[in-house]
Amino acid sequence: MERRIIWRGILAGAVGGLFAFVFARVFAEPLIQQAIDYEDGRSHAEGALEHAHESFSRAVQGNVGIGVALIFFGAAMGALFAVAYALYLGRSGRLRPRTLALLVAGGGFLGMYLVPFLKYPVSPPAVGRDDTIEQRSTFYLLMVTASVLFLVLTVWLGKRLQDRFGNWNATLIAGAVFIVATAIVMLILPSFHETPEPLTGPGGQIVFPGFPADLLFGFRLYSVGAQLILWATIGLLFAPMAERLLGAAPARTAAATV
Repeated sequence: MERRIIWRGILAGAVGGLFAFVFARVFAEPLIQQAIDYEDGRSHAEGALEHAHESFSRAVQGNVGIGVALIFFGAAMGALFAVAYALYLGRSGRLRPRTLALLVAGGGFLGMYLVPFLKYPVSPPAVGRDDTIEQRSTFYLLMVTASVLFLVLTVWLGKRLQDRFGNWNATLIAGAVFIVATAIVMLILPSFHETPEPLTGPGGQIVFPGFPADLLFGFRLYSVGAQLILWATIGLLFAPMAERLLGAAPARTAAATV
């Protein structure tokens, strides 16, 4: 049964990745090209543009490359989603399999992407220095790990407090603990502010403008949109498959067959 659940999660994730690719190709890819154009223009202005050889053209990167990457990424997230779903199956009270699927997908979007994004938002080319990319990646992974861990502990705490405070109050208390714990980690971890400022000449005149704020905002907005589409597709596509596989009975009852 677990294997059948995981394969359905992988399928849902791959479809979600495909939908996310279509969205990113239409909305985010043009902004990536604008960011690359900005980077090239700034390099020309600094007189330090290096003509590096690229194995793949921008057309290949923006179509096949990002498409394959998002589909495989979606499949991987779908597998993680299915594992989490299988773990919570039978431990989620009287939730129906469909409802549990939507809640797990929402938790995946929150813990795997949205909360880490608030601390370390994604950036297009030309934003961020090459010498800090390893450091930024490490702290981003730490933020993802902390976010997922706190989310799991929040669910556990909410269930422990239900008998004493009731479902609603227990949910509010656990949610508040999650927010406080996450905020503390965000304050502890370093921030990186590397958006290029205007390039000025010896006399203080602006030789080349700073990175466009609307371009940065648009890229990050569409990045959130692509991830939202991915996780929403996983939840909405997996939910009816789980209902058919496990039946319409509450997840606790259905888990007895796992």
